[in-house]
Amino acid sequence: MKKTFKILMVLLVTSLATVKTYAQISIGVSVRIAPPALPVYTQPPCPVDGYLWTPGYWAYAEDGGYYWVPGVWIAPPRVGFLWTPGYWGYDGAIYVFHQGYWGRHIGFYGGVNYGYGYGGAGYVGGRWAGNSFQYNTAVVNVNNTVVHNTYINKTVINNNVTVNNNHTSFNGPGGVNATPRPDERAAEREQHVQPTNDQINHQQVAGKDRNQFASANNGRPATAAMNKVDGNRFNTEGRRARTPNSDGTNNNTDRGNRPQANNNADNHANANPDNANKNASPGDQAARAPHQHQAANNPNPDNNRQPTQNQQHNNMARAPRQLVRHPAPARPHNNPRPQEHEKHR
Repeated sequence: MKKTFKILMVLLVTSLATVKTYAQISIGVSVRIAPPALPVYTQPPCPVDGYLWTPGYWAYAEDGGYYWVPGVWIAPPRVGFLWTPGYWGYDGAIYVFHQGYWGRHIGFYGGVNYGYGYGGAGYVGGRWAGNSFQYNTAVVNVNNTVVHNTYINKTVINNNVTVNNNHTSFNGPGGVNATPRPDERAAEREQHVQPTNDQINHQQVAGKDRNQFASANNGRPATAAMNKVDGNRFNTEGRRARTPNSDGTNNNTDRGNRPQANNNADNHANANPDNANKNASPGDQAARAPHQHQAANNPNPDNNRQPTQNQQHNNMARAPRQLVRHPAPARPHNNPRPQEHEKHR
């Protein structure tokens, strides 16, 4: 009798743990106010071969409302796993957040068009080939000095199932009207892995920065994307963003290294390929990536960086000029000696 009771208790605990795990994966916060529209932003180039793109999304905090979690390149928890983004769905009188997860196939993410391969259903930004991940550079932006497993498939750009012209960030009435497809329902029944510790930490950091809250940025977050967790921050235009101080104020990381008037981000990305290979990250400026919902990329990496000689010339051009001081003029006399700057006349 005691043995039977112990077995029943073990089964009960196991079932409760399973329900809790599923709840953490599928259902999250519920709010009565719809999330803001998705901001349009430039994707930073993939800094490390094998990282996968996780699109940005609106999270919610009780003491501040909606805040933007930047899109970021992440190391997957397992080889062969893909990321199904989370999404907000309208459920009667509330908006419920369905947490994203890792799995062998892409599940349903509300039909929300997050861009860069996530057009509302499935993922066309890349694929696994054995133990290596191949990137579709017609859709995603990569650092070609460190990422070499690429291909180009432009046909997927015109095959998005969902058209999200107003950048709606939720599923349901007033948002995107989409229902799970059979393959997406099958993916939901597969083995899932919860967001990694890096992803959880990434969201927590965003929630501590008041510049990321919609109440402060009017839907235009200070940091729209990052090249990796705790890496470089980029604003919606793909430029280095301001980083928050401990008191909530901002530092401009580009101070003292601002681009010249006629230099765009392409001229600053990966200017020194040696440093790019050592650090496995983009240069001082992100290479100009395709529009979030247009998904295009330059397959020729040589157009995105300058030769080393030109880079050295630019560095010399930006070096501060030394102030040349002329000696003070002597008192006038009958035969004044010429000044230093007159000897070359």
